[in-house]
Amino acid sequence: MLPRRFYFDNALDQFFDEGNSMKCDIYEKDNTYHVEMDLPGFKKDEIKIECNKGTLSVTAEKESSSDEKDDDKKYIRRERTYGKYSRSFYLGDVNEEGIEAKFDNGTLTISIPKIDASVNKKYIDIK
Repeated sequence: MLPRRFYFDNALDQFFDEGNSMKCDIYEKDNTYHVEMDLPGFKKDEIKIECNKGTLSVTAEKESSSDEKDDDKKYIRRERTYGKYSRSFYLGDVNEEGIEAKFDNGTLTISIPKIDASVNKKYIDIK
């Protein structure tokens, strides 16, 4: 017989959870945006980063492993999920060619240089 807490442990987590396991911090320093995102359990080749017209998108996909087909397993609790997760952020005018990313110990760090606002300004003559 299983203790009662197994049945109702974290029962309301799905109700209150944002449904997103890709928690991140975004800050600006030295004319560069910095994104630090937690992606525990993912490998570098399971993560895709793209920037399109100032929108940064990070996608991580983990596929089910083949050993999950074991019919002899009788799970008591199963929380590890497989699937596709994605986050997108609009950052504005950024230098897409200068973006750098690093993945270390489950943390993705992305540096996105901003474009100098004075370069993109267009002054309109009044007639």
